[in-house]
Amino acid sequence: MKRLLNDRNFLLLSGLILGLLWEGAAGWTEQFMFPALALIMTVAVMGLQGDVFISIRVLLSHGSAGIMMSYAVHGLFILGLSYLLITDQALWSGFVILAAVPPAVAVIPFSIFLNGNRAVSLIGTVGAYLGALIIAPLIALTFLGSNFISPLKVLVIIAELIVMPVILARLLIWTGLSRIINPVRGTITNWSFFLITYTIVALNQKVFITQPLSLLPIAFIAFSGTFLLGWIVETAAKKLHLAQDVTVSIVLLGTLKNYGLSGGLALSFFDQRAAIPSTVSVVFMILYIIWLEYRKRRADKARIR
Repeated sequence: MKRLLNDRNFLLLSGLILGLLWEGAAGWTEQFMFPALALIMTVAVMGLQGDVFISIRVLLSHGSAGIMMSYAVHGLFILGLSYLLITDQALWSGFVILAAVPPAVAVIPFSIFLNGNRAVSLIGTVGAYLGALIIAPLIALTFLGSNFISPLKVLVIIAELIVMPVILARLLIWTGLSRIINPVRGTITNWSFFLITYTIVALNQKVFITQPLSLLPIAFIAFSGTFLLGWIVETAAKKLHLAQDVTVSIVLLGTLKNYGLSGGLALSFFDQRAAIPSTVSVVFMILYIIWLEYRKRRADKARIR
């Protein structure tokens, strides 16, 4: 039982199922989502070497990769499929906002679980968020006719979920406190993700219960934007002979969006229907991460044999 309660996939799936069955605690756990994500980020970057921030070449190459994967690949993929399949204006607006937001901050801890390249994930995420200050408003302006993405809000997210956790992680390392935290890093991360997963799904439980058939085209786009696009990116990376850890990070940067930000923006500027694409995409993100983790474990066992 102890082993099961520390299993990442079990906790992610449990959070998903619990959120679908019971929304009662979501109003209370919602206030802990940002602190939980900041905590995940802090323990995730504790193992990152400080010298990755020194090389200008590394910063530019990794940062550009994050922008390219999140917008030129994932963003255009979402826009193309939704243009072909979505006729409802509110849902289309939701997909435009989804394409406009930067990648999920969770790209960084997920890349660690999956043996990705921490430097590529971190700097790529930071680069995509900085790029979002210009790119996101342009996408919204082009397809929706107004500037819906606040640059100030993106800067606040960068500060709260990237800059501050990196600073705190370095302080923990310099003070030696990281040695106390290291043995329980996995437990902290896994249970934090359980809380986040439950909250996101539970807050939108009624969407899944009351509108199951209307979700099919949205589910297809969400599935394609994770499983199918991930396979395409991974295949292309292998053709280019990229290192396996770099490939993992590139795949995550190119398949995961900041669904919390996109859902919040959709609710702020439109209505509940505009937030449905983000809500459905969260579910497929969780299933996709579980699949990647399962595939990694299977590959590790095969190598041991």
